[in-house]
Amino acid sequence: MRSHGPVLKARAFDSIVFGGLTAGVLDLLDAFVVTVVNGGTAARVLHSIASGVLGRSAYEGGAATAALGLGLHFLIATGAATTFFLASRALPGLLRRPIVSGLGFGLCVWAFMYYVVLPITFNRPNTLPAWPLLANQLGIHAVGVGLPIALFASRSARQP
Repeated sequence: MRSHGPVLKARAFDSIVFGGLTAGVLDLLDAFVVTVVNGGTAARVLHSIASGVLGRSAYEGGAATAALGLGLHFLIATGAATTFFLASRALPGLLRRPIVSGLGFGLCVWAFMYYVVLPITFNRPNTLPAWPLLANQLGIHAVGVGLPIALFASRSARQP
């Protein structure tokens, strides 16, 4: 069997905190821009996230509900980073090719959110959005979520 170099192990703090926060910021900024361009508000984005827990009443909430949505968003982002970190423990090859693994992981995050989390949370099946919105969602999850998570994890594994 060929050796591919030393076994890489990502550091939990760098992978989860830095990767998760970066992914959370990029994803949220994208959601804000898309929503505002389409006539909505940043608060509406945060209320939508909070509605996963509070239901429709979240849309009538104020700053506290928006803060809940913000907290939940970053909980989800750090949860994704934690998942990648744990996967990299079982599959250290993910750390050797962070661009490929990050882009793929981001698309997996999108699929999990879209086909598992959202239907369970809102008790309805999802239909794919129109092509421009779908392309944006896939792009931000691949480049803005998966890629930074994988890059932070890979970088932390290579540091002495």
